[in-house]
Amino acid sequence: MRKSLARFTTSRQPVGKGWVIIRTLTYLVVGLVALAAGPTLAQNPPANPPIRIVGTIDKLDGDVLTVKAGDGQITTATLKADTQIWAMAKSSLADIKPGDFVASGGIKGTDGKIHAVEVRIYPEPLRGTGEGQRPWSARPDGIMTNATVGTVTQSPDGNILHVTYKGGESEFTVGSDTPVSTYVTGDKSFLTPGLAVFAIAPKTPDDKLLITRVYVEHDGVKPPG
Repeated sequence: MRKSLARFTTSRQPVGKGWVIIRTLTYLVVGLVALAAGPTLAQNPPANPPIRIVGTIDKLDGDVLTVKAGDGQITTATLKADTQIWAMAKSSLADIKPGDFVASGGIKGTDGKIHAVEVRIYPEPLRGTGEGQRPWSARPDGIMTNATVGTVTQSPDGNILHVTYKGGESEFTVGSDTPVSTYVTGDKSFLTPGLAVFAIAPKTPDDKLLITRVYVEHDGVKPPG
């Protein structure tokens, strides 16, 4: 961190028949405003962070989607002309191949390794969604990994996926009984009352919610929440 620099100067000035020494203190402040403002700007969150809407579809009226959360709270949001609608679909362990971008919720076993509880294969338009590894609150000691598959090897416990993501790499075991799903392109006809739904909706300046992307239950598979 830069420090303020202080410089002293002296001068002699006549006062009556004598002289007096005047000491002047000059502060040189270098980049003070930039240093003070920089961290503040970097730490400020986005003005309108997206809202996560999780629950069950109550109704779809034109472009207005009404969702009921588990606690009974009702949220209303509007679909845009370019809103992405993705429906869930069943997949299998055999469908996971090197180069795929996947999301896996897993738990760390007593052996210290991560064992997948569920795996989702993302289509190319969704590559990079949530990339990274972080705690997963859905399970005790849960770990969520969104990454690109590098290699797939077999073991007595199932297939071991070695994956990479920005800033790191990991691996986890996917058992033969681990649910595997993927996403298929959907439309408004998929948004049927009673189905589970997860949507991302930024707020507009007038406090309305506009859905940019929505994932809906399909094929007996519920979307992540």
